[in-house]
Amino acid sequence: MSKVVRKTLEECKSAASRKRAVKKSARPNRDPISDVDLSDIPELTDSFWQNAVQNPFYRPVKQQVTVRIDADVLAWLRSKGSKGYQSRLNSLLRGMMLQDLKSKRKSA
Repeated sequence: MSKVVRKTLEECKSAASRKRAVKKSARPNRDPISDVDLSDIPELTDSFWQNAVQNPFYRPVKQQVTVRIDADVLAWLRSKGSKGYQSRLNSLLRGMMLQDLKSKRKSA
């Protein structure tokens, strides 16, 4: 059996040195951006964004759903290997989605 203890910030004790450090770091009425030197940072141009690539470590959030598909389509997906057929289905759908989005951008 576990007991959850809840305390407010005021109830928590902290060392006097920590309180002084927090108070010293607080800078009221100052814009934090005004102190930053941006002279050595080049501005990003349109050519930068044309050559940009998507983060290779990006993994979209997955959502579990139930889908009813034809038996022959499922058999075809599983014929490539019963393991990973859902990932193959997702890949096919993603390709169609990207193709559709690309065609909509061109027509707009």
